[in-house]
Amino acid sequence: MTTIRIALPTHLRTLARAGSEVQIDVPDVPTISNTLAALEAAYPALRGTIRDQASGKRRAFIRYFACGRDLSHEPMDEPLPEAVARGVNVFFVIGAIAGG
Repeated sequence: MTTIRIALPTHLRTLARAGSEVQIDVPDVPTISNTLAALEAAYPALRGTIRDQASGKRRAFIRYFACGRDLSHEPMDEPLPEAVARGVNVFFVIGAIAGG
């Protein structure tokens, strides 16, 4: 079991009734997919808000960052960076901003 630190944007914190950072236990090697599955299991109100429930794909205005890298377009089964897996760095779920 690996404990992952996840930072959530304000609107998802409000929905989950959680603080700015949550800690989630992820079995096996932490990936984007199993980390988000563990987050949704711990905070059921988040199901369908970060990724589509049917396809598992990231929602259009949600981005993932860790260790100074944009992980939004990485494969969902890609292991998270080692510093995130060790709890040194945070996995960020960020609401993207759009406009013109």
